[in-house]
Amino acid sequence: MTQSQFSSPEIAQRVEEWTSEKMDATMRAEVQALVDSGATQELEERFYKTLEFGTGGLRGLIGAGTNRMNRIIVAQATQGLATYVLANAEKPGPIRAAIAHDSRHFSREFAETAASVLAANGIIVHICPEIRPTPWLSYSVRRLGCHTGIVVTASHNPKEYNGYKVYWDDGSQVVPPHDKGIIAEVNKVTGMSQVKIMDFDEGVAQGVIQIAGQDTDTTYLDAVREQSLRPDTIKANPVKIVYTPLHGVGGTMTPTALEQWGFGHVYPEPEQMKPDGDFPTAASPNPEEGEALARAIELAKGVDGDLVLATDPDADRLGIAVLHEGEYRLVTGNQLSCLIGDYLLRTRRELGTLPPKAGIVSTIVTTPLLRSITESHGAAYAEGLTGFKWIAKQARDWDNAGTGIEFLYGTEESYGYLIGRHAMDKDGVVASCVTAEMAAWLKSRGMTIIDYLEEIYLQYGPRVEWQKSVVMPGMDGAEKIAALMKTLTDNPPREIGGFKVVQRVRVDTGEILDGQTDAKLGTIDLPSSKVVVFELEDGSKAIGRPSGTEPKIKFYFFLQAERQSDVQGVRTALKELNRKKSEFQSAFLKAVGAE
Repeated sequence: MTQSQFSSPEIAQRVEEWTSEKMDATMRAEVQALVDSGATQELEERFYKTLEFGTGGLRGLIGAGTNRMNRIIVAQATQGLATYVLANAEKPGPIRAAIAHDSRHFSREFAETAASVLAANGIIVHICPEIRPTPWLSYSVRRLGCHTGIVVTASHNPKEYNGYKVYWDDGSQVVPPHDKGIIAEVNKVTGMSQVKIMDFDEGVAQGVIQIAGQDTDTTYLDAVREQSLRPDTIKANPVKIVYTPLHGVGGTMTPTALEQWGFGHVYPEPEQMKPDGDFPTAASPNPEEGEALARAIELAKGVDGDLVLATDPDADRLGIAVLHEGEYRLVTGNQLSCLIGDYLLRTRRELGTLPPKAGIVSTIVTTPLLRSITESHGAAYAEGLTGFKWIAKQARDWDNAGTGIEFLYGTEESYGYLIGRHAMDKDGVVASCVTAEMAAWLKSRGMTIIDYLEEIYLQYGPRVEWQKSVVMPGMDGAEKIAALMKTLTDNPPREIGGFKVVQRVRVDTGEILDGQTDAKLGTIDLPSSKVVVFELEDGSKAIGRPSGTEPKIKFYFFLQAERQSDVQGVRTALKELNRKKSEFQSAFLKAVGAE
């Protein structure tokens, strides 16, 4: 191929570098095969930029190229991380790092590459012996006194992806100023000649790379078990649970955790208990999508299960289905967020263990119902930007400000929940146990989780909330996403579905604007982010933001109804809200040019 065949000389230069003798043989062969086949468009996609190390780390399609996840990109990113940590570590002692990985393709290779780079830079590394959940990594950073941590995972993305998330010394994902500082150092590393790296096995032999022992697993499970509130209720009201890790890492911890909590009727989905980066029997590796639970629900039908639990591939998210009136009903992330919040506040008050100033934290795209529940129990409530790192930051801010507020629970609509402080990231293992305990308590009352949800809606008013993602891959997609965001900020709709926009919040500028005139009404105290919130005169709401990890723009929709006098009224109102869903979504997407 000649330079003129590419859209820029930079792309041609990168392709030439990756097919030269100095490149890793495997990477070189993969790129050379594309060159030989004349795959110009594919080469453009792989080399038009370097895979961005964002505020959470890396995530992208697996493959050779600067815009792909591979060991070269991982090594270079880790060198930048090492440089930053060595210069900015805030805790005393030898600099340490913890590393874990999921079951995706190349995850172990990427984890060992990262370990080899950190060790060559003089950092002591504690790496998992095999696949482990993301919350295990967060816990390990805290327990082992590490200064940073890495988990190799693409969470619930499709099988073609992998990724790399960075943690700071309290076990939470990095936030300012560390995220920007790490990015700056990573961007300085433009080639392997700048990377210090040692042989992984040699690092183990020297003791600078240490394989985490069984004690870390044991103490993590002990910390999860400390969140149990009703052990006697669990024993007296057996709940049949079907569990699936969706071919991910959850099987290493979740069944044991459930057993330790006292659940004696747990039925793991046998095929999906097998770790496999292809997710061969899962319709989707994302428990936010109902089809991901299909196989587990079929097993539940056969064993007359009460509850289906599904953790995503790195076991930090949880999706559930509940047997109710003879059928299995899916529960959304927003709904489970509220159920767990109300259960924790109610139970701990009943047991006398609710802190005088309990605190619950969520995000701006999570249901407003959680605020109503939290404040009705007299607890503090706060919202942050999308992403669990902001929930962790709020817990730290409460601590550092001396407010006396004790973090109890953090949650986000995308099926993420953290109960307690053993980790500082969402934890599908502890969420599974608490959800199962809640089911046992409800069974003692002759209720299901769906009954409990209707009880909450009766008290606060029915709600229907959902998300729509519009995928736009590649260079063209990035331009379309940017254009859509510009419409949301600079040329917004004034009405949607016949209802006026009364208020618009631009999180990028921190402004609260009049929905009709754009007059400034106030400000919000959040870091700048590409998020726009539309609030309508009928109480409904829509939010738009680009994904930070995938080539898509996400829209969040919220509909609500008046409080009802009885459960039948709640059910009728929910039917009407569900009927309006597609109409409201279509009206908004058309108004912003996304449909």
